[in-house]
Amino acid sequence: MNERSITYLSDAFLITCVLQKELAEDVLAAAKNIGAQGATISYARGTGIRERMGLLGVTIDEQKEVIRIIVSEEQANLVFEAMYLAGKLDTPGMGIMYMVKLDRVATYVPQAILNAVN
Repeated sequence: MNERSITYLSDAFLITCVLQKELAEDVLAAAKNIGAQGATISYARGTGIRERMGLLGVTIDEQKEVIRIIVSEEQANLVFEAMYLAGKLDTPGMGIMYMVKLDRVATYVPQAILNAVN
């Protein structure tokens, strides 16, 4: 019987970016250009500051796109900055981003890569 084991990755961060709809592709392209390997994109409906922004004459769409990317510690700050700028998050009402350190990550890692690391 083949012995199964889990390979844990450490020094990883999760970047989550909540954006106005139809911006995810540009933000994802910016992250990939820096070296991010992939992402999960989901759709959500937002609430909160939207009502206050509407009072100021700015219409904020409640439909959101949520991007989640796991990156290495070395990539984290560069990917975060690229995503922030691509999503125009320095503009009121465009969205929010945050990054958290992950305790451990597990996924399939080819044996050739494991051998190269060890």
